[in-house]
Amino acid sequence: MTKYIIQDINLAPQGRQKIDWVRLRMPVLNIIRDEFQARKAFKGLRVAMSIHLEAKTAYLAEVFKAAGAEVAITGSNPLSTQDDVAAALAAEEIEVYAFYNASVKQYREHLISVLKIKPHLVIDDGGDLVSVLHTTESNLAAHVLGGCEETTTGVTRLRALEREERLLFPMIAVNDAFCKYLFDNRYGTGESVWTGIMRTTNLIVAGKTVVVIGYGWCGKGVARRAAGLGAKVIVCEVDPVKALEAYMDGFQVMPAVQAAAKGDIFITVTGCKDALREQHFRVMKDGAILTNAGHFDVEASKAELEKLAVSEQTVRQNIKEYTMPEGRRLYLLGEGRLVNLACSDGHPAEIMDLSFALQALSAHYLAGHAGSLTRRVYPVPKEIDYRVAELKLKSLEIEIDTLTGEQQAYLSRGV
Repeated sequence: MTKYIIQDINLAPQGRQKIDWVRLRMPVLNIIRDEFQARKAFKGLRVAMSIHLEAKTAYLAEVFKAAGAEVAITGSNPLSTQDDVAAALAAEEIEVYAFYNASVKQYREHLISVLKIKPHLVIDDGGDLVSVLHTTESNLAAHVLGGCEETTTGVTRLRALEREERLLFPMIAVNDAFCKYLFDNRYGTGESVWTGIMRTTNLIVAGKTVVVIGYGWCGKGVARRAAGLGAKVIVCEVDPVKALEAYMDGFQVMPAVQAAAKGDIFITVTGCKDALREQHFRVMKDGAILTNAGHFDVEASKAELEKLAVSEQTVRQNIKEYTMPEGRRLYLLGEGRLVNLACSDGHPAEIMDLSFALQALSAHYLAGHAGSLTRRVYPVPKEIDYRVAELKLKSLEIEIDTLTGEQQAYLSRGV
């Protein structure tokens, strides 16, 4: 009997509809599934996954299972798990340990439960699964051939382990692939963040002043989409090159403490803690909306917000109102967690088709090269990155040019 800890198995039919909907819109992953399933590419392998547990992720888990793997999955954020999707996976005999709004203790227990399959491969989103394998459950790392990391935050944590010479197995930085950050981080985040904000608040964006804190690929996408919706955009940065880039892209650039007095909607996309804190909260307008698009719920300091507030109340689903002593009200969306998943369904299926194709192919690469890889963070092999792009273009019925032999010789010649 399949092991699972979920909210309600009777929700499975509803979750199955969601998975089937996205499956039809993920042509690259479908091609890879057919290839892997035909030769049982993961037969005999155990895969542990910790990714936001919604329909696109569920389909990736099903791809691994179809290819012969034993799969166990949990969410990477307590507020992004969709209970009906979790139930649908459990009904398909995939081990699932996740439910919406799990406590910190329950969330950690779910991570440990997933690792009890003694995985050969780990698929992580944010680094929590790998962190557990390097701390309290390091005894379960012995079987791990390697893993793949989905996010900027997770790759940052992995590189820290590598620098400290504590990384226990090879990892592939899926986040750093062209077909990940150029599309998922930029277009996916840009669209899904605003879907989450607009769905949750039911307010117009046009005419408002939006403050984007952090101008990496995710921040670029969020800022550009805000401008497209008619907002006035301010960017805050600590990196002078990114700040200059934001200026050249047409946005105002200033320190966050100055922007705090001007903004109507704030979106943190830094990967760091306390991007918004007491000095910012003290000067914000009445009605300012605070959201986060970075992985963890530490980018806006909830502790300092709660310390300043004289009262708190939930005024709408996923919106908490904090009233300041002088009567100003600040609104935090999704408890400061990822607004595009805590308040919506995450990135569009067509975008995650690229990212999860990279995950599947990179996991297969790890399994096939396990004996030759050392304990370090590897980039996605170029041939995988380009194959995903080629398959996506093919699915869109787009053809491109190829170099002639003469052109190739010209480009490869020396002085």
